Amino acid sequence: MKGFLSFLILWIVHNRKIRGCEISRELKKRRGTEPSPGTIYPVLKDLKTKGLLSSDSKKRYSLTTKGEKELLTALQYFSKIFFDVEEMFSCCSENSLTSQHAEL
Repeated sequence: MKGFLSFLILWIVHNRKIRGCEISRELKKRRGTEPSPGTIYPVLKDLKTKGLLSSDSKKRYSLTTKGEKELLTALQYFSKIFFDVEEMFSCCSENSLTSQHAEL
């Protein structure tokens, strides 16, 4: 799987069957901006073509078994890269940045 958007879509879809417009709204909550249909639907089509998603007659997307495995692999990779995410946030908190500037 390639791309953070694909990862986020798989993560959102893993909870329940969900329509494309609902995925867009969920992405807006997470990113602050709603992706256009021209961004979302090609990714959904690609994930479906790769066998990671399926859709029903109501156009609700869900993970396939292959999609579940791909999501697990992506989560393991993400966790390996960002194992120190708490340290990253503590390094960049307002208090930490203020004290670093005061030392200069």
